[in-house]
Formats: sequence, C-alpha cells, structure tokens
Amino acid sequence: MNEKSGKSRKSEKSAQRQKDGLGTYRGKRDFGRTGEPSGERAARDRVGGGDGEASGDELSFVVQIHDASTMHFDFRLEVDGVLKSWSVPKGPSTDPQDKRLAIPTEDHPLDYRDYEGVIPEGEYGGGTVMVWDRGTYRPTSHDKQHRPVSFAQALERGHATFELHGEKLRGQYALTRFHGREEQDASSGGNAKPTWLLVRTGHRSGGGTPDPRRARSARSGRTLRQIAEQG
Repeated sequence: MNEKSGKSRKSEKSAQRQKDGLGTYRGKRDFGRTGEPSGERAARDRVGGGDGEASGDELSFVVQIHDASTMHFDFRLEVDGVLKSWSVPKGPSTDPQDKRLAIPTEDHPLDYRDYEGVIPEGEYGGGTVMVWDRGTYRPTSHDKQHRPVSFAQALERGHATFELHGEKLRGQYALTRFHGREEQDASSGGNAKPTWLLVRTGHRSGGGTPDPRRARSARSGRTLRQIAEQG
C-alpha cells in the first residue's frame, strides 16, 4: 500500500470513528432549533494529516463557559476526530494545589470548538455558551518503559498528561480518573459516571480561575451577558 492510499484509509477510519462517536451528542439535540453544530461539516472537512494518536502531535482544545441550569466550564480536547469533553464545575485552575472535579460528558464534534451563542430554552443544555479559552495541546503521556502512548490509550488507562498552548491556559496539566467516587448524571437517567480530576502539574501561572460572570471570550471579547443579549 502506497503512502497516499495509507493516508486516505487512515482518514476514512478517523471519519468513521467521529461519526460513530457523535451518536449520543446528536440524539440529545434538535438541530432545527439549536445553532450548535451537528458535526457533519467537520466530518467532511477532516482529511489526512494524522489523527494525533502519537505523543508529540499538536491537537486543538477549547474551554467554554456554559451558563445553563448550573454555571460550569466545559473542557474539551481533540482526540480521534472528536472533542472528548468534561464538565468542570469550578473551571480549570492555574494553581497546582487546586484539584478540580471533571465529569465526563458526551463527545462533541470538532467544530464545536468555535461555538458561542445561546442554546434555546427547552433544548438540552439550554443557556449561554462562551469560548473562554482555545488553542492547541501536546500529549505527553508515556508507558512504564517511557515510550510515548496515544492520548486515547492514556485516557483509557485513567491518567493522561498534556501541555496546553492556549490564549489563557498554558503549561502542563493532567487528567486522572478518580476511583471510588462517581457522580450522578441527570442526562443519562441518573446513572453514575466515573469522575476525573483536572490538575495543573507544572508551576503556578496566572491568577487561578476567573469569575465566569466577568470573564471575556477568547473568540469575540464579549461577556456572557453580552452574548446572551446579542446571540
């Protein structure tokens, strides 16, 4: 198999994984009412160039503030053609002493990293969404023999390290599955879901986590109130 054919097949597999992984996301939303992306465009546009499966690749991330029934931050990392997502009630911190609870949510399409606006009342997650931070990240996980492992594999094992290169968040972080504690997930009929901890692992940088009501978008410079008023 030549190199071009190999890349094409790899791209097709990535698109299929993305399609299969977004069933839960699409099933919760009426795209005739919400302006959230369905993910179809991103699936068509995704071509070659690798899936970011090896440590060292630069992949995208976004942190969104979501003023829904409860205010929280959504932390999303590009993995295998989708955005792996966690709800972080208190938001990511720049202080290594802060261990932030992170609850897994459904995979989101890649073009959700640009979504900012108002989800209509009555729709899943109804409320205002802001792109608080965005950029790229570099996986840094290794196995016991110090060999690089894919980010997806690191997550499966329950501990993944990475370096953020965002407009606000920069430096080393880790996501670790927290055994022995589960959170009730109202969106899945009250089923318990394993929780994770999001921790800054390098030196402190910046001033912790901002007040969501006073924060400004990395995309538009607007506050949550301005986004709610302007759509």
